[in-house]
Amino acid sequence: MSDLVTRAQLVLLARTLHVPAERLAHLEKLGAARLHELQQRIARRIFDEHTATFRRVGMLVPVIPLSISLPLVQRMVPPMMAGRAAGAVGVEHPKKAAEALGMLDVSYAADCAPYLDPRMVGELADVAPPGPVVAITNELLRRGDYVTAGPFLAYATPALIRAVEAGVHDDEGMIRSAAYAYSSASISAVIRQMLHGPAQRIPRLAATLLSGSAELRLTALSVFARCDEDVIAALGGILIDVGTVEQNGDLVRVAAEAGAIRELLTLVGHLGPSALDTLAANPVTADHAVMSALVAGVAGRPEPATLRGLVNLLERADPETARRWGRQLFESADAVLVELPALVTEARLWPALLRILAEIDGETQTRLGEAWAKLPATDRETLERRVRELRLDTRLATLTVTMNIYG
Repeated sequence: MSDLVTRAQLVLLARTLHVPAERLAHLEKLGAARLHELQQRIARRIFDEHTATFRRVGMLVPVIPLSISLPLVQRMVPPMMAGRAAGAVGVEHPKKAAEALGMLDVSYAADCAPYLDPRMVGELADVAPPGPVVAITNELLRRGDYVTAGPFLAYATPALIRAVEAGVHDDEGMIRSAAYAYSSASISAVIRQMLHGPAQRIPRLAATLLSGSAELRLTALSVFARCDEDVIAALGGILIDVGTVEQNGDLVRVAAEAGAIRELLTLVGHLGPSALDTLAANPVTADHAVMSALVAGVAGRPEPATLRGLVNLLERADPETARRWGRQLFESADAVLVELPALVTEARLWPALLRILAEIDGETQTRLGEAWAKLPATDRETLERRVRELRLDTRLATLTVTMNIYG
C-alpha cells in the first residue's frame, strides 16, 4: 500500500496543477515532504503571477461598497477568478475580506474556496467571523470536497476550532479532510480541542470510523498516527473503549491487510495499560495472517514507534502468542537484530523485550546472543545489567553466555 500521507499530497499537487492525480503518479516516489514543498512552491508561483493584476482590483475595495460589488461579482465573475482575486484583496484588506465572507452566498464561496491563496487564509484567520467559515466548511464536506477543506486546518485559530467543533457535525468528512492537512501540529490542535472541548466529539467520531468502510478506517489511522503523543494516547484509549470486540479486531485486520502497519502500531504503541490489555485479549491476536504481517512489517522497516507497538502488544498477550511471535521477530535478518538494541533503548522497551525473550527457547536466545556479541562492550555490559535488574539471569543465561563467548 502506498503511503497514505504521500498519496494525499499527490492529490493536492494534482489539484493545484488542474490535472488528474494519475498523471502525477510517477512523482509519488518523492515522498510526502517533497511533494508538499513542491505543491506549496507551485501554488505561490501561480498566485504571485497574478498579484499585480488582482492588486489593482483590490484598489476598488475601499471605493465601492460591498453591498454593491458582491452581488455583481457573484453574478458575473467565475469562481476560479474570484477565488484567486480574493487572495490579493484579502492580504491588502483583511477586514473587508472578512466582512465579505459573511455576505457571500455559501455555495458561491465554496466554489471559490479551491482557488484561494492559502496565505490569504492565514491573514483572515484572526479576523474572520466563525459563522460563515462553519457554513462554508459544511458545504465543502457536503460536496465531499475534502481536498479543499483539509489544508485550511493549518490556519485554524482556537476560536475557529471551537466553532467547527460545535457547528460541523460530519465526523466522516472531518476525518477525510484531515488526511489532506500536512501539518501534524494543526491536526493535533484540532483533535486536542475535540478531546477536551465541551462537545466531547471524539467518542462519536470513533464510533463513526469503527462502523465505517475499510478505507475510512485506514484514513483515520493515517491521521491519528501523525498526531502528538498525548493526542494519540487519548485517541487510542477512546477508540478501543468505544469499539466492540469485533470492531477492534476488524480495525487491526484491515490495517494488516492494507499494509498500514506503521500507522496501526504507532497507535498501539501509545495505548495505556487498560486499552492494551483489551486489544491483546482480542481474538485477532490469534489470526496467523494478521500477526505475521505485523511482525514482518516491524522487521522489514524497524523503527522505535512500530517496535513499541508490537512489543507492548506481545507483552500483554497470552504466553503462547508472545512466545510464537516474539520468536519470529527475533528470527529477523542479522542486520535487523544488530540494529535492535539501539531501537529498543530509544523506545524504552528493554524490560518488556527481555521479559518476552525470557519465555523463548534457548535456540533463539543463542542466535540473538551471537548477533548481539557484535555490540560494543559497554552496550553488552549495560544489557547484562538490565537482565540482572529484572532478575532474569537464569532464564536468559543462554543469551548472556553466548553473547560473552562470541563478544
